[in-house]
Amino acid sequence: MAKVKPAVNQIEVSPWFQQTNDVAFSKQEGIITEAWAPFAEGKHDIFNNEVIAKIGQKYGKSNGQVILRWLLQRGIVAIPKSVHRERIAENFDVFNFQLDDEDIQAMNSLNKNESQFFDHRDPAAIESIFGTSLKALRK
Repeated sequence: MAKVKPAVNQIEVSPWFQQTNDVAFSKQEGIITEAWAPFAEGKHDIFNNEVIAKIGQKYGKSNGQVILRWLLQRGIVAIPKSVHRERIAENFDVFNFQLDDEDIQAMNSLNKNESQFFDHRDPAAIESIFGTSLKALRK
């Protein structure tokens, strides 16, 4: 509906919430998807997940690196947050390997298809965030 098409759509994307339909729609429209919370803020012990760790062992990479590589190969931009120098360096070290089809399928199988935070389309959640009703926002 907007007259200016967005260049980037930042949405929650992680192995637990892969947003395949939204990512496909954005790609179809020429909009780049940026993963918000690509590591799901560590929820469900993502940094120790056995499926991701097994893929990482194959390449000598950490779970975080596997996740970032998987996102890159899906055409998704990720800007992972860290305050630790060694993790920041590790996050950059994802361009010297590529996940094969089996790895991609294993990552895709992790989708829980649910937000790890809240449903962004739920009116009650939106009202909670903005502290007002949707009706008041429209005025």
